[in-house]
Amino acid sequence: MKQKRSMTLRTRIFLTFLLVIIIPAIVCSLAFFALLHFKLNEIEENYGISNPGIESIYNSSYLISSKMEEIVIDIEKELTADSSMADDPEYLSQINAELLENRAFLAVRKNDDIIYNGSDTMSTEQLAELLPKAGNEALEFSEDTLIHVRDQILMKRIEFPFSDGSYGAIFLVTRLNQVMPELQSWFSELVLVLILILTLTCILLGYGIYRSVIDPINDLKAAAQNIRDGNLDFRIRSGGVQEMNDLCNDFEEMRIRLKEGADEKIEFDSQSKELISNISHDLKTPVTAIKGYVEGIMDGVADTPEKQEKYLRTIYSKTMEIDRLINELTLYSKIDTNRIPYNFTKLKVNEYFEDCREELQMELEQQGIQFEYTNYLREDPTIIADPEQLRRVINNIIGNSVKYMDKDPGIIRVRLKDVGDFIQVEFEDNGKGIAQRDLTRIFDRFYRTDTARSSRGGSGIGLSIVKKILEDHEGKVWASSKEGVGTTIAFVLRKYQEPEV
Repeated sequence: MKQKRSMTLRTRIFLTFLLVIIIPAIVCSLAFFALLHFKLNEIEENYGISNPGIESIYNSSYLISSKMEEIVIDIEKELTADSSMADDPEYLSQINAELLENRAFLAVRKNDDIIYNGSDTMSTEQLAELLPKAGNEALEFSEDTLIHVRDQILMKRIEFPFSDGSYGAIFLVTRLNQVMPELQSWFSELVLVLILILTLTCILLGYGIYRSVIDPINDLKAAAQNIRDGNLDFRIRSGGVQEMNDLCNDFEEMRIRLKEGADEKIEFDSQSKELISNISHDLKTPVTAIKGYVEGIMDGVADTPEKQEKYLRTIYSKTMEIDRLINELTLYSKIDTNRIPYNFTKLKVNEYFEDCREELQMELEQQGIQFEYTNYLREDPTIIADPEQLRRVINNIIGNSVKYMDKDPGIIRVRLKDVGDFIQVEFEDNGKGIAQRDLTRIFDRFYRTDTARSSRGGSGIGLSIVKKILEDHEGKVWASSKEGVGTTIAFVLRKYQEPEV
């Protein structure tokens, strides 16, 4: 299954940058409209404005005028009931305190004199210059709105007659360019919400990038400590950004190769010990036999020429067996270091196997084994091979059949077949056969289906040498068998074709 690729760090940072812009924009817009709705409701409650619009937010004069209108109505009611209250400092201070909360103040003029100045920043002289001149004597209540454009002053004027008949005017004064408390709190809350949203967004997105990098780094750190301690039985999880994911995958592949190397070394050491044990055991048998026959000759047991010749032939046979074991051991060391000496040349198949047939037939007949050779090749193809190493392949396969022969008479058949671009060589015997559970492992080094070494002998590397040599010839070997019936081992080699000119 194809592994899904993760996002690269560059892409993740780019997307994070976009999200830092987009998410706060969306959340801030929602927060803006939520606060706006809340403040409009608050303005409606505090100022009595029915269904206030957004102009109530950005136009402070709208709120100031509305709030003043409420106070004007209350003042008119109070003064209509009792005009003498315009001379009451306590009453005037109470109204002025309410106005100061809304960034306004109260001023009262009687005829041409200012009898009350509720401003905490403006002197009576400055106020006198700012207020409009007195009009005609007020005989009844009147109310109007005045704006001083240069100084951005808004005034609500209430003209009324004092109880003694004097002209009176009450002014509710405020500046148009100031921000109302509701607006100040709204702006403060909005700025605070924006800061919180930006902070949380940056923290969360930054934490996501941090975790996508730091988690794999921690895993790699733990993996390095495990490898340092010789523990390779763990697995490195891949994840995070693509760069860290690739690094984790490479580290995991390195761990797997290290573990495979360690396992192979353990197996190699075990196999080497087994090889030494096998060779030692297999050498001990012919050496013991040679020693016994030599002692027999020395002690005069072989007192006739016939016995002496028999003893010497046996000694020679055991010596050849020792030589074969040593050659196998030497070749095994070359196989393990890929230093088998090959001398590839063109070989005519019919001629080469006919020579092999003559040698094999003579050797097998001496051992009481029947040999049958059949050539099904329609032509005489040519192969590229090392004749000496190919002879070793044939001898090892035949030797393996002889070693496990348990019938009398034993039969070994060799067949040559034409299979397209290859020649196929089959070796069939009527020996004891191989169990199916062992069939796939007979070409492994040191593997022997029969553990009774004393009766069978051999180092357990003969067929592994066969497999190695054939693979180096770009060939293939396999086996089929049935217990109690026999075994067939076959291999193929590619035909040589002259290149077209």
